[in-house]
Amino acid sequence: MPEREPAVRLTRWTVVTGAPCSGKTAVIDELARRGYRVVPEAARAYIEAELEKGRRLDEIKSDPRRFEGHIFRAKRRLEARLPAGERLFLDRALPDSIAYYVLEGLDPAEPRRQSLRVRYQRIFLFERLDFAPDPVRSENALAAGRIERLIDAAYRDLDYVVTRVPVLPIPERAEFVLKRL
Repeated sequence: MPEREPAVRLTRWTVVTGAPCSGKTAVIDELARRGYRVVPEAARAYIEAELEKGRRLDEIKSDPRRFEGHIFRAKRRLEARLPAGERLFLDRALPDSIAYYVLEGLDPAEPRRQSLRVRYQRIFLFERLDFAPDPVRSENALAAGRIERLIDAAYRDLDYVVTRVPVLPIPERAEFVLKRL
């Protein structure tokens, strides 16, 4: 008997995504401050934890296959535990891994396959701010532009309507998102 594909998990989740240095996390923090349930970015949480252990960013990201695979599996585990019917905001989601796999020259087949098993309610892609390095970012402004294009393509290839969020002050960006739900 052929193996049956699992049903698509329909969610009420809103994805906040974009290139590094696009203000996603600042808006996620603003939404949390306003009482909305938010889910932090898996990659940032992992990198920060590893930096606290004394590892350097170049060590953490030295093996792209291992690093991207770890982040992808962490996102899968996290999303599997979230209630599909609850309205919440994700700082990145599974399809972002498609973009990062492509960026690193890895085969994105598994992230794409897993991304097809879940449907998010809304996708907001934040336009980039002036690039500013921080301890968990290894990208530069040029790479950030490429990542933004790859993320946009990943969601559109999965048949999502991607709403671009213009550069605005943090409270206004949060309002922009909330008014479009």
